[in-house]
Amino acid sequence: MIRIGILGNIGSGKSYVANNLGYPVFDADYEVAVLYKRNRKIFLKLKKILPNNLKTFPIDKKEIIEAILQKKGNLKKILKIVHTEIRKKLKFFLKKNKNKKFVVLDVPLLLENKLNKKGDILIFVDSKKSNILKKLTKRKNFNKKLFNKFQKIQFSSQYKIKKSNFIIKNDFTKKTINTNIKDVLRKINK
Repeated sequence: MIRIGILGNIGSGKSYVANNLGYPVFDADYEVAVLYKRNRKIFLKLKKILPNNLKTFPIDKKEIIEAILQKKGNLKKILKIVHTEIRKKLKFFLKKNKNKKFVVLDVPLLLENKLNKKGDILIFVDSKKSNILKKLTKRKNFNKKLFNKFQKIQFSSQYKIKKSNFIIKNDFTKKTINTNIKDVLRKINK
């Protein structure tokens, strides 16, 4: 099984690329949302470190956002608890799909959390910052302060590009991105 890791900045179109490669996708953002809704143990662990922020189960994402913005160290505390569980889910996903030719890892902090392995194919989704911000500000729950906090914990685009095997340019037109995805798939399947 060959793992394809999708890299890029927040809002660059990583999930769109991941979902259009045609292989099973591990979507870390989705898995985190499921944890917040269904995992009482995660709630209790987070409640212990953020007693003033988390009120009831299931976890309200707004309370998590508030906690992150409230105190500098809260993001790292949350990530430590949540990522431990996400690693378990990733392991299960890989085991379940071990006979597949390719799997796709749509994990926002793939490199930062050292979840990549030596033989992985890394694809960087490259988008202009102005296009990303235009797209993100249209999102209902977009929070610029939160966006900036997450930007600070990510490796630079230059670093990710250097680590990548392929770069997909995303100008947010379906024709361009789909053509670029097909081009990368052709090269991967050689």
